[in-house]
Amino acid sequence: MSFDLFSYVFLSSAAKADLKDFLHISDFDKDTILKILDRAIEVKALLKSGDRTFLPFKGKTMAMIFTKPSMRTRVSFETGFTLLGGHAIYLGPDDIQMGKREETRDIARVLSRYNDIIMARVFAHQDILDLAKYATVPVINGLTDYNHPCQIMADALTIIEHVGQLEGTKVVYVGDGNNIVHSWLLLASVIPFHFVCACPKGFEPDKKTVQKAQKAGISKIEITNDPKEAVRGADVVYSDVWASMGQKEEAAYRRQVFKEFQVGQSLMNLAGPKAFFMHCLPAERGVEVTDEVIEAPNSIVFPQAENRMHAQNAIMLHVLGK
Repeated sequence: MSFDLFSYVFLSSAAKADLKDFLHISDFDKDTILKILDRAIEVKALLKSGDRTFLPFKGKTMAMIFTKPSMRTRVSFETGFTLLGGHAIYLGPDDIQMGKREETRDIARVLSRYNDIIMARVFAHQDILDLAKYATVPVINGLTDYNHPCQIMADALTIIEHVGQLEGTKVVYVGDGNNIVHSWLLLASVIPFHFVCACPKGFEPDKKTVQKAQKAGISKIEITNDPKEAVRGADVVYSDVWASMGQKEEAAYRRQVFKEFQVGQSLMNLAGPKAFFMHCLPAERGVEVTDEVIEAPNSIVFPQAENRMHAQNAIMLHVLGK
């Protein structure tokens, strides 16, 4: 990952005030992140009450670019934007071939002339940076190979609802040091909590991201290869698939390497009775997590999935100045 990218991911406080996009959690200060989460709680309560009179996106359109498919990302963004009065347009891999049929900078400038906001779920992180650079409307990162900020905002919202607060909690991620872990690290560079990533040797998260998050001096951050020790005293045990999209050819090999990192009941017992289980889904039951754990009373994976929509609604309200 280039130095320029890291300069962007860890922006100075002065630069943060002018942002119109939502690309990395660390682009924002603590007060802004907590304000967005408070707004998510407020708008969620309104929607849950059945009130459909709050229509801040009335007359607005959103272009949703998907080079990487997803049920949760598409449905949560499209439903959320629609419930708040807007219209969302799905653009799949065959509709837009970024960098192949048309240059990303041209796509960004054209879509900006039709739409009020752009959401993109892509493979290469540079694609989201290029979209944001050339778009004249807000761009939201729906996922890249580097990070997944909307998911972690939904996770933070879920922890606040179930644990009572995010600050000071112990979140233990067990599995591959992937884009989810990078987003947790970026959040930990803004809001103080204890984050532990337990992963097999050779599957640790990006070193520069770990170092930058630790240097921020906000949170206690640990990277370990011992899941049993890691989960002790956890408020949340978090898992994800061992082989993400684009890594499926490695799935059999990863199952061997990761077998000690399955979240089963014995691992949850080590975490203690207060620990919640979280997973960003889709889950491979019987692989990274057992059916028993994902269906247990302390599993909050489905409230977590629902909160994608509520967190994203608040993000969209923020970038559109609503």
